[in-house]
Amino acid sequence: MKFHDHCLECEEKLGEAFIEVHTWMDAFAGTKEYGMKHRKFRHHEAGITEIVKLFGENAGKAARLHIISDLKEEGWKDSDHFPQDEADYVRMGLY
Repeated sequence: MKFHDHCLECEEKLGEAFIEVHTWMDAFAGTKEYGMKHRKFRHHEAGITEIVKLFGENAGKAARLHIISDLKEEGWKDSDHFPQDEADYVRMGLY
């Protein structure tokens, strides 16, 4: 999902765009080294925990929406295991 779409989804569901959350979540996106393989970083439960520490509880909700939207692009379903950390994300074959 594109940055703008993440912001719109949060505005619709949470009443705020949470630009700082999406910026932090995708800090490694498009880099020469990682490109779209950036999602192993921060796109998991441990990333949500860090977001909450940085920006608060509502930001954690925005991060979870961001991650779920991105996971669904990879074929993930709501009934599937939610990645817990970077190693778990990789084990799930998402990287």
